[in-house]
Amino acid sequence: MSWYTTHLGVKPESEGSSTTMFQWREKDDTKQVGYTVWSIFPHDTKYFDPSAAPFMINFRVKDLERLLDQLKREGVKVDDKREEYDYGKFGWIIDPEGNRIELWEPKGEPPP
Repeated sequence: MSWYTTHLGVKPESEGSSTTMFQWREKDDTKQVGYTVWSIFPHDTKYFDPSAAPFMINFRVKDLERLLDQLKREGVKVDDKREEYDYGKFGWIIDPEGNRIELWEPKGEPPP
């Protein structure tokens, strides 16, 4: 992380963290704040498994469970694992090339 801080000005969220969050506002409702999360993982992380890719894309979604059910019906490989934190719910899918994709429903996100 120190290389990114020194050369690109990317500062960690806290001491020892490898994550930073870039804050932005919704175009149609500037009172609504959003975040782009940027994280570095160790080269030997298992977090992206079963994907062989050294990265993972995270999409912000509304109604995570409904979307995962729909994707499963459409034949998309859906990970049964779910995680919930004070900042939202997470689920994962695998694309046709085997890349793991993280889906995040922020806490308090209104359904469509």
